[in-house]
Amino acid sequence: MVSCFAFGAQAQTYPSKPIRFVVPYPAGGPLDTVARLLGQKVAESIHQPVIVDNKPGAGGNIGADAVAKAAPDGYTILMGAVATHAINPTLYAAIPYDPVKDFIPVTQIASTPNVLVVNPAVPAANVREFIAYAKANPGKLNFGSGSTGSAGHLAGELFKTMAGIDMTHVPYKGAAPAMNDLIGGQIQLMFDNLSSSLAQMRAGKVRALAVTTARRSALAPDLPTIAESGLPGFDINTWFGIFVPARTPREIVDRLHGEFTKALATPDVREKMLNLGAEPVGSTPAEFAAYIRAEGDKYARVIKASGARAD
Repeated sequence: MVSCFAFGAQAQTYPSKPIRFVVPYPAGGPLDTVARLLGQKVAESIHQPVIVDNKPGAGGNIGADAVAKAAPDGYTILMGAVATHAINPTLYAAIPYDPVKDFIPVTQIASTPNVLVVNPAVPAANVREFIAYAKANPGKLNFGSGSTGSAGHLAGELFKTMAGIDMTHVPYKGAAPAMNDLIGGQIQLMFDNLSSSLAQMRAGKVRALAVTTARRSALAPDLPTIAESGLPGFDINTWFGIFVPARTPREIVDRLHGEFTKALATPDVREKMLNLGAEPVGSTPAEFAAYIRAEGDKYARVIKASGARAD
């Protein structure tokens, strides 16, 4: 009873000290950049510092675990992602936290589309032509990704299954070296972050065939989706959002939801996020929870079918 009263009083005065915003990836990437952008905007609104704490490692598992085990008082929050909450539970033999039981989803922050890009030597101008070419050349095509189990890797595995084609995955230590080899012709295709590929697409160094999301992207509205190009239902994207430890009081969850969705709605934040290739979302906690469950089921099927393992 005492602890309940303590949490109630704490929720009423929240926030009364700095908030630690854990990003389970290195500084400098799109997710980290968006976290800092939103953290600054929220700090201005709540009159308390929001301090980004990068805790990378194990595909995001280390940072996520730190928040799962933190006090459920709203002063330690996580910028979780598709990897930490939908991919890693199946990709790894074991992870140190439960992505459902150990967290409360607050809101999905953004969705980042990937794009199917091919080396210009590949004789295909669209997805249908590419599938026909792949079927005529079984086992001869290599697709790269930034790492085993990344959204780019799993997009390729889902594409293989849905299109009924045979091609080989080549994992790299990051998307940049994979793109370099794609341009050089060492690999024939990859499913890369759209914003990262735009410069190479515009320079003619790679040819874009389609985006991997269910809807077209505002970054390249003329580019069709894979779903509308012959593989209905295809939908892979890199998403991220706010989580707090389980048992965090509802009043605190609601306050955080309100602050982050308010920040997402400001024109300057939206513009900066879109320039990074991150399309703002701002879902409710219930919507985000349902989305995570669906994403977890989808990636579990793809990972099990592909046999991908991270350890």
